[in-house]
Amino acid sequence: MTKPLKVLVPDAHLRDLDVERGVTGDRIDYMVFDETDPAAIPDDAWRSCDAILVWHRMRITPEVVAKLDNCRLIVRVGVGFDNVDGAACRARGIPLSNVPNYGTTEVADHALAMLLHLVRGLGTYQARLKADLAAGFRAEDVPVVRRIRGATFGAIGMGRIGTAIMRRAAAFDMKVIYVDPYLPEGHDLGLGIERVRTLPELLSRSDVVSLHVPLSAETRNMIGRDELAQMKPGGILLNIARGGLVDVDAVHDALKSGHLAAAGLDVLPKEPPVPAPPLLAAWQRDEAWLAGRFVVTPHAAFYSEAGYLDMRTFSAEILLDYLFEGRLRNNVNPGWDAQAR
Repeated sequence: MTKPLKVLVPDAHLRDLDVERGVTGDRIDYMVFDETDPAAIPDDAWRSCDAILVWHRMRITPEVVAKLDNCRLIVRVGVGFDNVDGAACRARGIPLSNVPNYGTTEVADHALAMLLHLVRGLGTYQARLKADLAAGFRAEDVPVVRRIRGATFGAIGMGRIGTAIMRRAAAFDMKVIYVDPYLPEGHDLGLGIERVRTLPELLSRSDVVSLHVPLSAETRNMIGRDELAQMKPGGILLNIARGGLVDVDAVHDALKSGHLAAAGLDVLPKEPPVPAPPLLAAWQRDEAWLAGRFVVTPHAAFYSEAGYLDMRTFSAEILLDYLFEGRLRNNVNPGWDAQAR
């Protein structure tokens, strides 16, 4: 019988890995930890593993990659891969794959749910009624509430999730525009929506701005004070992509000044956000100026039981395809060289 390959899971959420084992059977021997610090993982686990399944809680740094004597593949269990040092992996000849084909509809639904929560005043109505069923039983004088039919929805990035969100926004009779410098010319014709050439143009024209791009050196803090100032007065900002894309202190100031009408954030630069940045601290204190204008969720847009099952199943399938068939799927680190090993 062939000896099983060793796969390290350094930051597993679920230690039994029943889903993954159901896919890979006895061909994989999993070394499972629930850590966030690479130093908490024994050196021999790093050095002996044939592959790694990593979630989002641990950073695979150059120091970690230097220990990967036998590793042939890193699979990021999820979409974002900014916690893995791509340059170090390329230099070491280790490909990096992600799982882009899970949770797309959940994330798109979440973005529109945040928008509807804000523009239909759900948080304010709930708070009023809970405080006083009689006095709170009124519709008027609610922050943000507005008609979205005919409003312009500006999408930053038009990949899988951006496209899914665009379809939902269009179904609410919003005009959708988007900016994405990485898509080929004519892409907008296939979608039947307007493509703008620059981020400033999108910001200045949009009533709602939503981000759907990965986090990189290029995109970090792509929405800061200058960009928020370029948005239309009374605009709404949504971020269900990566927390590092947005300067949350600038969002705090734009909301407090009234320039930004509302914001919905599923992701934050630091997760969990402890200590709380000013925006989260004001929200926790129920400060009156922020009431009904801000909604936050705990990096949960991707989640459903079905989506979670897909993510884990597809991760294990990617392992099998490469380790046993030599077929590399969803490589997000172009330029890696197997000869570098």
